[in-house]
Amino acid sequence: MSQLQGIITRLKNLQEQSKDGEPMQRFFEVNGERKCQVTYQPKNEMFELEVYHDKEKPKRYQFDNIDMITIEIFDLIQ
Repeated sequence: MSQLQGIITRLKNLQEQSKDGEPMQRFFEVNGERKCQVTYQPKNEMFELEVYHDKEKPKRYQFDNIDMITIEIFDLIQ
């Protein structure tokens, strides 16, 4: 399985697990270092991406498209 397919699978699982209306979160790491966190908000069907940078405040971005957030995560973990 390619890395992109793996990311999409994790995001789809996040959507499925949040069907009861509660937001769900996933972390993406590289060599044990957290690169980002994704929260899925089922009420408005939005993904929120929180990007971690060394010694900086995390930046947050919102996506309504699973493909666009997948590309962002892929770029972060490369």
